[in-house]
Amino acid sequence: MRKNIGKKPWFYPLPVLIIGTYDENGVPDAMNAAYGGLYTSSMVEFSISHGHKTFKNIQQTKAFTVSFADVENMTPCDYVGLVSGNDTPDKIEKSGWTVSRSEFVNAPIFEELPVTWECEFVRVTEEGNVLGRLVNVSANSRVLNEDGVISMEKFKPLVFDHATYDYLKVDGVVGKAFEEGKKLK
Repeated sequence: MRKNIGKKPWFYPLPVLIIGTYDENGVPDAMNAAYGGLYTSSMVEFSISHGHKTFKNIQQTKAFTVSFADVENMTPCDYVGLVSGNDTPDKIEKSGWTVSRSEFVNAPIFEELPVTWECEFVRVTEEGNVLGRLVNVSANSRVLNEDGVISMEKFKPLVFDHATYDYLKVDGVVGKAFEEGKKLK
C-alpha cells in the first residue's frame, strides 16, 4: 500500500556538494549546496541564494568548483554549510582544508575532498540557478581503481536525506548497469 506524502523535495540520493570560489581578494570560500547536479553532459546547475558570498564570488570570478563530500570529511562539509563567508571569512581555515588553485579555472580545490568538478560560469537561469560549463574533473588517486576510474568503495561519497536530515554513505556496488536487466530478457 502506498501513502501520499504531499509535495516534498525528496530526491534520492542527494549528493552533498561543496561549491568553492575565490572572492575579489583571492580568499577561498566554500558552501554546502543541497540542490545541484548535471544539467547536460558538459554543464552543471545548482541552486543557491543570491545573498550568499559564493554567489557574489561566482559573479565576480566567473568560475567555481563543485566537490563531492565524502564520509571522511562529513564534519567540515557540514560546517561550511552552517556558517556564511559573509560573516566568517576564515571558515576555510577553520574547516582544516588545504586549498590549491585549479589549473583550469579561477577557483579553489579542497585537497581533502577527493573528487572535484572545475567549472566556468555560464549564466544564471530564469529560475535563478547557477549554470556552469564543466572544464575538468580532478580526482585524488586514493579513490581511483586500478583502471584509473573512481571507485565508490574507495571514495565513500556522502549523501543527504532531505526527509530526515541525515547524512548517509554510498555502501558499494550491487550490480552492473546494462547487465542486470538482461536477466529478464
